Amino acid sequence: MQYRLATSVAAALGALLLGACSSNPEATSTTNNAAVPDYWPSIQSPIAKSDEVEKKVSEMLATMTVKQKVAQIVQPEIRDVTVEDMREYGFGSYLNGGGSFPNNNKHATPDEWIALAEAMYQASIDDSLDGSTIPTMWGTDAVHGHNNVIGATLFPHNIGLGAMRDPALIEKIATATAKEVRVTGIDWIFAPTVAAARDDRWGRTYESYSEDPEVVGAYARAIVTGLQGDISDGNIDDQHVVSTVKHFVGDGGTEHGDDQGNNIADEETLFRIHAQGYVEGLGAGSQSVMASFNSWHGEKLHGNKYLLTDVLKDKMGFDGFVVGDWNGHGQIEGCSNDNCPQALLAGLDVYMAPTPTWKPLFHNLVAQVESGEIPMSRLDDAVRRVLRVKVRVGLFDLPSPANRSLSGDKSIIGHPEHRAIAREAVRKSLVMLKNNDHLLPLEPNSKVLVAGDGAHNIGKQSGGWTITWQGTGNENSDFPGASSIYQGIRQAVSAAGGSAVLSVDGSYDEKPDVAIVVFGENPYAEGNGDIANVEYQRGEKSDLALLKKLKADGIPVVGVFITGRPLWVNPEINATDAFVVAWLPGSEGQGVADVLFTNENGEIAYPMQGKLSFTWPATPYQNPINRGDGKTPQFEYGYGLTYADNTNLPMLNETVEADSSEAADHVIFQQSVQPPWQLVARVNDETGTMNSSVLTVGDMAIRTADRHVQEDTLLMQFGETPATVAFFAPFPVDLLDFTTPNSALAFDVKLQSGTGIQAGIACGDNCAGMVQLGDFMVDSNEWQAVEIPTKCLIEAGANLKEVYASLQLSVKGQAQLSVSNLRLTQHGKPTTHCP
Repeated sequence: MQYRLATSVAAALGALLLGACSSNPEATSTTNNAAVPDYWPSIQSPIAKSDEVEKKVSEMLATMTVKQKVAQIVQPEIRDVTVEDMREYGFGSYLNGGGSFPNNNKHATPDEWIALAEAMYQASIDDSLDGSTIPTMWGTDAVHGHNNVIGATLFPHNIGLGAMRDPALIEKIATATAKEVRVTGIDWIFAPTVAAARDDRWGRTYESYSEDPEVVGAYARAIVTGLQGDISDGNIDDQHVVSTVKHFVGDGGTEHGDDQGNNIADEETLFRIHAQGYVEGLGAGSQSVMASFNSWHGEKLHGNKYLLTDVLKDKMGFDGFVVGDWNGHGQIEGCSNDNCPQALLAGLDVYMAPTPTWKPLFHNLVAQVESGEIPMSRLDDAVRRVLRVKVRVGLFDLPSPANRSLSGDKSIIGHPEHRAIAREAVRKSLVMLKNNDHLLPLEPNSKVLVAGDGAHNIGKQSGGWTITWQGTGNENSDFPGASSIYQGIRQAVSAAGGSAVLSVDGSYDEKPDVAIVVFGENPYAEGNGDIANVEYQRGEKSDLALLKKLKADGIPVVGVFITGRPLWVNPEINATDAFVVAWLPGSEGQGVADVLFTNENGEIAYPMQGKLSFTWPATPYQNPINRGDGKTPQFEYGYGLTYADNTNLPMLNETVEADSSEAADHVIFQQSVQPPWQLVARVNDETGTMNSSVLTVGDMAIRTADRHVQEDTLLMQFGETPATVAFFAPFPVDLLDFTTPNSALAFDVKLQSGTGIQAGIACGDNCAGMVQLGDFMVDSNEWQAVEIPTKCLIEAGANLKEVYASLQLSVKGQAQLSVSNLRLTQHGKPTTHCP
């Protein structure tokens, strides 16, 4: 789920503008309006339709007004909806996004969560303003434990759980998570993610259990069972929650691993690879499905009637409701966040409508139903699905949130039994790639140096979706009851009479017997984690330098790698004697030490047993790579050494040989602006995005024009007011491939009038590389090819690792220019001097 608030986007965009896989590349088109193929199964949910439930729903539906019905299908977010709004509108549900807390307080207590849940519930059943007494329902992203709540148990992220191959433990994890969520008065979890990630460049790879749909399916069944409990009687009790299988469908198979990108798999591949989590999750009785941000053959899933209605509801027989993702309906062609009947008509049942746009969306939907644009039958079907689930979860019979069986029981948050389950999961998820000369397991009565910036950093070891959306900005003090990897090592060693010294930079006074270096990816979520290739620490190799330094000192080195995906780390593996992938283990760092050390009697305490659930690449550019695709990986799917293995890993190839994709131009504009970029302009405080052939903001205007072919040019007319134009992306884009000597920002330009125009790249707060456009042009008002070497942009302050604007133009007075053929290229003219 995308949790970049609109206000945050506007702020980030404003700062930038003012500051200075496909499984089948030969896929066919979608089959809308065609018969659904037989390989899509008809699924029998363990919660069968009940005449009693349907009768109760029908009776409610018959008494509801259009406004009351529409309220059931609009879901606002707690930062943008008040208790009084709930009293007035009676929303069917609401949510808290990642990094969203009661009273906007990161350290909100369970009592404060309960207080908000209670207030919202009471407002929803108060009929004084809206005439409705239908209780509301709260949804949250508890994707690796109740990860928004301070002190909660944080389990390993899905990629680590996939390495366990243990569905029974998954069910225990889900049951514990459901209980901790229920403590805070919440009824509904947006989990599990059942994507089969096929390209590790995707920033959500760690939310996938495996590239293998069989593992994903087995885990989907297990986690839905654990979250919802025994539903044989057709009901979900108040110690369990409504689950959501997400994101339907194909989010793990987009081209280039682009978040929210385009999946071009043929339909059978879409089913065989990307739909197995839904087959099994719905077979276990999941009551909600979340539509995906991605497109299938260019059509956004939120507006895909064939997949949402014909396949999911009619063929597969899903009788719960389909909820949208964070303003995902606004991405449908012809839609906006506040106006999108197309989504409901396609089969979406609940609009996730964070930000203040929920209000115009509500009123637009009411008007569209009343005008007949949206048939009443489609609205009634959506509302019936929502009410059906509410009856099944017992919302009409349960006491209010503050008075349910687990509500407010703070002892359940981070309960020792839950932490024990998480610690077991950490132990089982570790994957050992190298163990030369049987260095591991270590004897605990040793002198151990613990180094690396991940050693004593619970936030880093927990990754994204941890208290905050991106998992950033957290301190160890934000994790009461948790243990860092270093703390686990110290405890194990101290108990045996050894010593453990923490030294992030690897310095020491007394030479240790062994060094354990804990390092890896910093936290990220969603598109912020998308990368251009899978080389670890491209551009700077500080962790490799630390490993080499210790190795050169004659110290045996154990590398513990924290990561949300397989990365090319051949140099780092070569610089260690043993190399263990810890993935993103969560709050119970002690689980790592449990496996790395013997017990006090020198016996193996816990085995090394994790197996890769993703194929490990042999080069930085070997993506996508999956089992059976004919490529030769560095480590095959299912690889993982045990302590019984007698295997010495030879030195791995450290030569980086790019494939042809490295040399390809990165096209920004050719006839149209290419994703992920969008053309935006800012004049004073007014900002606009170009969604058609014309954009006017203040006294400036942009329109498309014809040069060689139709609409291959952008004509920009600037007035007296200072203005900025940018090809902007909502997530940072990794453009480090374009730091080679011949790399350049290239475009054709015709400058009819104007001087002093700045051009360059914007990369976030206090990060931009701007140069004078005139320094790279000849003095002419004719078309000319311009190349601005990226070397010059970097010297001016640009960081190409996280680019938000691939071209930014800043103009302070009247000017007119035309731009076409905009791209980043590695085939520019070499330069030794920047103006």
